[in-house]
Amino acid sequence: MYAATSSVSAPVRPHRTLPAGGGPYLEPGRPAASAQGVVRARRMPGTGSQPLSGRIDLSGPQGAQLRTALASVQRICPEFAPIQVLRRSGRSVLLVGTTGRMTAVAKVLLDHSPEWRERYRHEIATYRTFVRHRPQVRVPRLIAADPENCVLIVERMAGRVAALQRHPVEAPPRADLRAALGAVRQVNGWRPADELFGRPLDYDRRIARDYQLGLLTDRDFGDLQKLLHGVKMSGNPWQFNHGDALLSNLLLSPAGPVLLDWEHAGWYRPGYDLATLWTVLGDAPAARAQISRLAQAAGPAARDAFLVNLMLVLTREIRMSETAVQRSMLAATPTQAVPVGALSSGEEQRLLLRRLHDDAGMARRAVRAAVGTR
Repeated sequence: MYAATSSVSAPVRPHRTLPAGGGPYLEPGRPAASAQGVVRARRMPGTGSQPLSGRIDLSGPQGAQLRTALASVQRICPEFAPIQVLRRSGRSVLLVGTTGRMTAVAKVLLDHSPEWRERYRHEIATYRTFVRHRPQVRVPRLIAADPENCVLIVERMAGRVAALQRHPVEAPPRADLRAALGAVRQVNGWRPADELFGRPLDYDRRIARDYQLGLLTDRDFGDLQKLLHGVKMSGNPWQFNHGDALLSNLLLSPAGPVLLDWEHAGWYRPGYDLATLWTVLGDAPAARAQISRLAQAAGPAARDAFLVNLMLVLTREIRMSETAVQRSMLAATPTQAVPVGALSSGEEQRLLLRRLHDDAGMARRAVRAAVGTR
């Protein structure tokens, strides 16, 4: 297998040998109460007597940023009554609240760099398109949006998230995997008008950038260019993809799966969403084998497009994981206590990075095999 560049000091998960065909290539409401206080939780419609959470703390230095975000939300939706901070990072904040008797999620951008502003505006444009052109999968309904200030408010859908992590440590249940694959196939089978969506990924530029960053070897660069050229010459059409088909972006409910976070949606070469699922399902070899069969069922051109997508998704994940490892090393202190038998966040990131390098080696061999059949 392809060796990792980072050392692993924690006990390694037992290596799981993929069964035949398991690789990527088969055979040839109310405003906030007080600006300086706290917002107490309100009962959620239809959720019984228990509130979703206790309170939203708007005091202190961090509260100032949250108050600004709330003001942006209530500027475009005055009836939004906040209940809970669902997620907060340096780039964005997600707030759960009510608008009348409806539960809503407000997504506010905090990092207004050009790249992130473009992503948010793309997602807002996608939800606006969904108002008149519904995809073949359940999506939250748009309530309000402000592209200039990068604020998005959508209906909060019922259901449980398919995975809490980007890369699940354990294989999800088979029923969840079936739902995820079904949702992706519905999205990929949708044929909206070409002018409604753009092409988020410039394949030639991305391959060249990854090569310059050292994520691709000389041979990788040439092989991917050959496969991509063959896909272009085959006349194989572009395919609509979600663009970030992670299990953490999938809600599961009795009414059917719901896909969230559409900031990367658009036209891709076939198999981009499947490549994303394949990448994050490192502990589900049977699901990977099924994804490979689905990706290659339409013939050699579809197979080649899937493999190009897979290499690009893997290099992106490796780059993100390397950055996370570096951050964890800088943030680590000798006094940090870790429970017996548990892994620190840095050790988990290093294990993930090694697994991604192994996967990249597997995908690399698949690409070379595909080039040899052309």
